[in-house]
Amino acid sequence: MAELSPAQRAADPSSETAGVPPAARPRVEPLDPPMVPFAVAGMAGFAVAGVVMLLAGARDSYLWTCLAGFLWGIPGLLTMLRHDANRRRRRALTHPSFTVDPD
Repeated sequence: MAELSPAQRAADPSSETAGVPPAARPRVEPLDPPMVPFAVAGMAGFAVAGVVMLLAGARDSYLWTCLAGFLWGIPGLLTMLRHDANRRRRRALTHPSFTVDPD
């Protein structure tokens, strides 16, 4: 089956949004995942890589790189903790069914 152009797709009555005014279409929410797991995973990755490099007898520059990555992860983790706290508040304001657990 040939691909339809956007104009043909809009004119196709079988299209799921054909004839629906833009205001009536459901609003697509942007993704806002919790960020702390990403920061912790990055720090854990650098820590594991550092231990592997230490056990493998790698050059000192590799160990310093792993240490720097781990240490730079600390302010990143603190930033993401604050971001996620604000995320919970934002979500509670925009979605009344969402409850915020007391910290």
